[in-house]
Amino acid sequence: MRYAFVAGERTRYPLRMLCRVVAVSVSGFYEYLHRQDRPDPDAALRADLRTLHAGSRGTYGRPRMVQALRTCAHAVGHKRVARLMREEGLRGKTKGRFTPRTTDSRHARPLAENRLDRQFAVDHPLPAWVGDITSLPTREGWLYLAAVLDLRTRQVLGYSLCERMPDDLVQQAFLNAWSACPVGAGVLFHSDRGSQYASGDFGKTLAAHGFVPSMSRKGNCWDNAVAESFFATLKNEEATGVYRTKADAHIAIASYIHGFYNPIRLHSALGYLSPNDYAKRVKQAA
Repeated sequence: MRYAFVAGERTRYPLRMLCRVVAVSVSGFYEYLHRQDRPDPDAALRADLRTLHAGSRGTYGRPRMVQALRTCAHAVGHKRVARLMREEGLRGKTKGRFTPRTTDSRHARPLAENRLDRQFAVDHPLPAWVGDITSLPTREGWLYLAAVLDLRTRQVLGYSLCERMPDDLVQQAFLNAWSACPVGAGVLFHSDRGSQYASGDFGKTLAAHGFVPSMSRKGNCWDNAVAESFFATLKNEEATGVYRTKADAHIAIASYIHGFYNPIRLHSALGYLSPNDYAKRVKQAA
């Protein structure tokens, strides 16, 4: 906590310098000292605030903290939470600006039309899965992650990690998703135009499971924005640097997806429910 730090160091350094270093005001520090002389009416709220922020792996900012605290029966508003987070020295992780990237589609494999057509709303009646590939650096070399998400629930249904990008990378991710969540025929599977998704074997796998292929337009990653957004979130909250080993990366990705993203992380597109909780609500309403 920044104010506690200033209080502990003010006998050694000038007060104004300490406040400037930790980005707090002198008046705010004196208010903090005043609060120490009387019971803190926000003590329970502060304790839950710290617990929830730690439980979010330090990722939640004000909007998600407000929703998480309300779930714990705290009647709080955005200004109050912003103040308490500032006083507790808590900050969320801000996802960087979404930078479009171009998929290398220079191959002669057959392509599907863009049937999804950016219909990303979770309440849209068109059922769809989306898939994509990203790279993860380790000190032992690159790993490639293929993931499959349910467009309606934003759950990561399945994924696959490999040291290369063979056609089997996306096929295994799809089969893992199907094993976890088999669905009826007619669901769209949307991806970019990468050669792995355009392979004959993958097309046969989709057809065998009753899926209808859909692909983004050439060089237009916005057509697969949900998958791109998940990878941006992953790299902002978990894969923030270079993993020491490939084994470490495998463990970390599994922990993030199964231990945090699907069951816990509040998703703004889902009304600040976690993907798993939203999926339960969808199933109950069916």
